[in-house]
Amino acid sequence: MFNYSEAEQQVAEFLLQIKAIKLQPNNPFTWASGWKSPIYCDNRITLSHPTARTYIRQQLTKLIQEKFGAVGCIAGVATAGIPQGVLVAQELGLPFIYVRSKPKEHGRGNMIEGDVLTGKRVVVIEDLISTGKSSLQAVDALREAGYDVAGLAAIFTYEFDIATDNFNEAKCPFVTLSNYTALIKYAEQNQYISSDDTALLTKWRENPSVWGQ
Repeated sequence: MFNYSEAEQQVAEFLLQIKAIKLQPNNPFTWASGWKSPIYCDNRITLSHPTARTYIRQQLTKLIQEKFGAVGCIAGVATAGIPQGVLVAQELGLPFIYVRSKPKEHGRGNMIEGDVLTGKRVVVIEDLISTGKSSLQAVDALREAGYDVAGLAAIFTYEFDIATDNFNEAKCPFVTLSNYTALIKYAEQNQYISSDDTALLTKWRENPSVWGQ
């Protein structure tokens, strides 16, 4: 059985140790969206660390099996979801495809790359969920191509309400190995941040689009 509490703590530990997640409450980052953020997450860094990479692969596999049961294909979301998806597909012995952010501008103009097997029950793999917009674009593309999307699995979520609303509206269940709440709890307990930092980080998640303005 998949152990949620163990996985969310262990993944939070890995992400902080290898600096895949950086916390800078007093020197915020600026995201591509223009949002000011005291946290930056780059889960691609896990690929360079075999222990973290192996753990994430194994736990994503267990989580998918428990949550979604038997599936016929794994789909990665370009670009960061591609390597994670390949690792999971290999672990499960399943076909792998990936979904571009937009159709290819030359050749066959593909949105989905790989041997497209319509009708297959597929799980989508992401590295990170913020608002869920790019993830759900991939879900829509797969459904339009004839896939039965069982749901989506990711390494980490910021737990924004807008993401939950977007996934509910799309009728696409999602699961993650770790989350913002677990990360901040672990970070404070292990002195990555102070209690004052925790208060600031908690406040940011309540309304990230206007925080810091």
